[in-house]
Amino acid sequence: MDKIEEEIAAQNGNLEESSSGKDGSICGYESLRHLLSVNLKPHLYKEVSRLLIGLNCGKPLELIALPESAKALSSKHDFDLQAFSFDADKELVREPRVVRVGLIQNSVALPTTAPLLDQKRAIFQKLKPIIDSAGASGVNILCLQEAWMMPFAFCTREKRWCEFAEPVDGESTQFLQEYARKYNMVIINPILERDVNHGETLWNTAIIIGNRGNIIGKHRKNHIPRVGDFNESTYYMEGNTGHPVFETAYGKIAVNICYGRHHPLNWLAFGLNGAEIVFNPSATVGELSEPMWPIEARNAAIANSYFVGSINRVGTETFPNPFTSGDGKPQHADFGHFYGSSHFSAPDASCTPSLSRYKDGLLISDMDLNLCRQLKDKWGFRMTARYELYADMLARYLKPDFEPQVISDPLLHKKSL
Repeated sequence: MDKIEEEIAAQNGNLEESSSGKDGSICGYESLRHLLSVNLKPHLYKEVSRLLIGLNCGKPLELIALPESAKALSSKHDFDLQAFSFDADKELVREPRVVRVGLIQNSVALPTTAPLLDQKRAIFQKLKPIIDSAGASGVNILCLQEAWMMPFAFCTREKRWCEFAEPVDGESTQFLQEYARKYNMVIINPILERDVNHGETLWNTAIIIGNRGNIIGKHRKNHIPRVGDFNESTYYMEGNTGHPVFETAYGKIAVNICYGRHHPLNWLAFGLNGAEIVFNPSATVGELSEPMWPIEARNAAIANSYFVGSINRVGTETFPNPFTSGDGKPQHADFGHFYGSSHFSAPDASCTPSLSRYKDGLLISDMDLNLCRQLKDKWGFRMTARYELYADMLARYLKPDFEPQVISDPLLHKKSL
């Protein structure tokens, strides 16, 4: 270790003791951004930020000044509130198409041993001031986290949690419809759906509520995980709604629910259907996915020339009965820590800093949707894509007699003389 390395090690000695605290912090810091800003000199932090979160139209993201009423709600109810602006270049023909978008991350409000209806309604009460803060800030489109109206109980494989399921026009939708009308706001409502018209089947569903309180449509989760404690196929299977894009008063939006973010073709399909903003409401834990979290959505935004809003819940949810993960390790009663860190990504490779790793939060962003076409023109990804090659490859792959296109070295298995 040279002298410079020794100095850095001495300065950061305590950081090596633990990667994350029991409270969900990163060595006592709310987020990676907080850790870096405190421990780096300003000029170093500026350069690190340029590399980590990029530049938007050649400059760092600008902060948005929010009304005092929104900030007062944040202070009173102790939720993280951040706001940033994505710009686009000025065009000669089109006017700017700026839309204000919000993401909400939250923990559950009551222990999982409380009566189910009490748990759900306590979450409603918890979210009221956060939604009011979004409304006071002029948010046009608001997205909540995956299955926001319940604990993420699908790790337990217990069927009693099915009682949280609702029809599309159920209690959670009705709760949010009032806010949509009140604030002229489009709201994405991800719930555990009970399909009353088809044998009361369950689905993991996002309902799109229009700014007049009407239901525009729904999308069901395309990809269901079967990894670790994600035992979701015990409750619902892959969705049957394709890759819909919803044309709203504020732009064309889509929802790629949770595990779908690991599938590049899922992102692609929403882009081919014309999405300008794709939301990824999620529930994922640190040990499993945190290194992937800042990468996948940002890559999708770049590759598909649209904005992405990534939302993850926060906190550790403990359940009454211990369960195992099928990995030989001891049984446990919690899923792990949901690390929040919700953020926005833009098609020009810039992204916002993340919300807190352990606190409820509201992230707001202004985004000029003109940036989507500008990046399509700049990089030409749609023009240079070889969809006919991919289509042919996939068509052949789906056939039972498919053989991979592998060309072997003719000398690979030949014995040397």
